[in-house]
Amino acid sequence: MEQKFYSIGKVAGLAKITTETLRHYDRVGLVKPSKTDQWTKYRYYTDQDIIRLHVVVALHNMGISLKNIKTMLDMNDMQRLIEEFDGALRRADDKIQQLQEAKNRILHVKKYYESKRDEAPAGIAIKELPPRTILLSDKSISPTIEDLHDYHRHFYAQVGESRKALFSFEDVAGIYEKNDEQKMFAVCLRHDGGKELLTLPQGKYLCAECTDKTYKSVLSKLVDAAQSKERAEVPYVIRMIKLTGILQWKYEIQIPIGQFS
Repeated sequence: MEQKFYSIGKVAGLAKITTETLRHYDRVGLVKPSKTDQWTKYRYYTDQDIIRLHVVVALHNMGISLKNIKTMLDMNDMQRLIEEFDGALRRADDKIQQLQEAKNRILHVKKYYESKRDEAPAGIAIKELPPRTILLSDKSISPTIEDLHDYHRHFYAQVGESRKALFSFEDVAGIYEKNDEQKMFAVCLRHDGGKELLTLPQGKYLCAECTDKTYKSVLSKLVDAAQSKERAEVPYVIRMIKLTGILQWKYEIQIPIGQFS
């Protein structure tokens, strides 16, 4: 069967690299053309050359230096070469996970800005909220950027591998406050009915937004408003956490107010 040859432009297009990059790979001995015209100096590549090129590009995209790639591909020890590829695949999986986490963070912030266009003016509001089942953290974690972007992992670890498949959580976090104790929580979409779960009842809640700096003053106003109408102590306070930027967040304080209208 006659050998098929491809021009440098065709091969560069298939690998999604520039022709200059392909020439550089030739100069450093990574991917050499199977044939070079002695008069025009045009390079021509075979299907086998293209396979090697795709491997080089993939490994380089994983952050492996061209020098190390050449060492790997020149190995005669098959077992060692397989181990090197296994290591490269593990690093690729780690990079994919990091990119997916970064994408989720951007989507989370994007969702906030999309909803902000129709957001009600800042101030106190009464909202009818559905029942919510929450899982309180069994560890002392606080709303930092790292914790907020990683809180799902914390709660899945808390329920353990044997129960993990029975749980899923909303993409929101909050703080539950009662008797001067504060705990972060996740809102369950699915759960197994365990004893550590807590149900926030459906009903009306007095709500207002705040930041860390304004939290105490806003909470004081909400508590005063609730107590003046309900003539009872506030049973608990919910702080729902809302990301407002890559490194910023604010809260929506929610206080249950029964039949207050």
